[in-house]
Amino acid sequence: MATASTPVPVAGLQDLSNESRMIATPWSRMVRGIGLGQYPVEYDPIVAARIRHAFDLLAAKVPASNAYTLFSRLLTDLILKVADPAADLPRAAIEQALGPVADAVRSEKNPYYRVIAGSILLDAFAKLELDLSLLVNEELDFPGEVLAMTDEIEPDQVKDGYSGGHGAYERLSACSAVFLAFGELGLKDRLVVGPRNYLRESLDLLERVPSSFFRVRGGSTLLSVISLLGYDALIFDGDRDYMKELLDHLDRDTELNEPPTFPQPATAVFPKTYPLLTLLNAIAVSGRPEYLNHGGDRLAEAKELMAGISAEERTHMGLYYIVALHNLGRLQDQLPDLDAFVEHLVGRWQHVDPAEDFFINGVSFPYLIETAMITGRLDLVSDDILDRVADCLPYLDRTEQDRLNRAYPLSYGLNALGEIGASERFFTPRARYEGSSAIAWVIDHFSENALAEGTRINMVDHALISYALRLRGAERKETELFKGFRFRLAAPQEGLPVS
Repeated sequence: MATASTPVPVAGLQDLSNESRMIATPWSRMVRGIGLGQYPVEYDPIVAARIRHAFDLLAAKVPASNAYTLFSRLLTDLILKVADPAADLPRAAIEQALGPVADAVRSEKNPYYRVIAGSILLDAFAKLELDLSLLVNEELDFPGEVLAMTDEIEPDQVKDGYSGGHGAYERLSACSAVFLAFGELGLKDRLVVGPRNYLRESLDLLERVPSSFFRVRGGSTLLSVISLLGYDALIFDGDRDYMKELLDHLDRDTELNEPPTFPQPATAVFPKTYPLLTLLNAIAVSGRPEYLNHGGDRLAEAKELMAGISAEERTHMGLYYIVALHNLGRLQDQLPDLDAFVEHLVGRWQHVDPAEDFFINGVSFPYLIETAMITGRLDLVSDDILDRVADCLPYLDRTEQDRLNRAYPLSYGLNALGEIGASERFFTPRARYEGSSAIAWVIDHFSENALAEGTRINMVDHALISYALRLRGAERKETELFKGFRFRLAAPQEGLPVS
């Protein structure tokens, strides 16, 4: 691999933080905005300048009325100022900068994205180790504002192929983000003490999402967050067992006939593979191995499903599969030759064209790069792979759908290359872009005012926020919430005591 401009933050699975084990994949980060800023490194003024320039480019393209990008730009500027050791930002300056950031959150018209923006601000606040009294004091309770915003997410506000299934799903995802941020700020008790038990209410949202694909995928994140917070008794030990219900619902997938709509054709088993792998990780977070055999041998099922999906789909699912097995303490017996598995998986790059479509193929290379990184096999990532990630974007012009969704490969690619210290391929001029940079070219080729791309632009915002938050310094690896957690099922393989 080409020489990285910043150190690679992990050399294998043993180096993963608990946050990266629970929120391991780019879908949660780029699409949902959950778990940004993973793999922190030391502040780099060159990278900081590149991030700011990217937001300058967005500001020139996206109208000022786009509150989400305005929020993202303001928050990123604050993050970079706090992270810069030379800035030594005083409390008064932080307080002054926070006001416009919070106002931009409140100005976002879409209730779902308003909640996600607020949650990102809370998460960044915790990761930067800023004083909580800046957000909670006699005059302000910003976390309370964000939590209250979840009630404003209503059904049928998204018009697409999943008509009637939205609303509860968005609220489910938003609650996961808010609850996680509350836990990181040390405010988790506010979720269960008082007139409302927000965690219990969110669990009841699950049955309002008809599709097993969306219910199980979104529910897996929610159950993981609730377990992380230490309130797993709500999941397992009450009148209902929500983990069993999700497994049972997944088994009824064919009967329910609520197939998800994918932008490109998918194999028949992909809609079950994806949610099952996320649920395996939720089982790992819960520390309750008996669920691996509820309704059947779930690890055997996962292995069979992994064999049945296409090679292109496997480039995505390989990352989910490896992390789930690692967290379950089952990597050795399920994938006894991990190196061979990763070599075969990453070797698929020679047969996949990332410019064929924006989704299955378009983000396959970032998945392969992240898989190689977390398993300590970056030797498999050649300059040819990195160049194809950076140079594929102009070719995504074959259909209107691909043109409008360039934010997917841009955000996923920037995230992956940033993690391994190779992001200059996106920020510096390249021959493929006739002297422009990849990120400048893509932003310039957005539709007028980026209106046609709509909320897809938010993924680019997430990638840039995440990159900025990574510059907070390697010593701020993860918040106390994650530091105090143990993957109990993986403890024997890690040499940890089982508690």
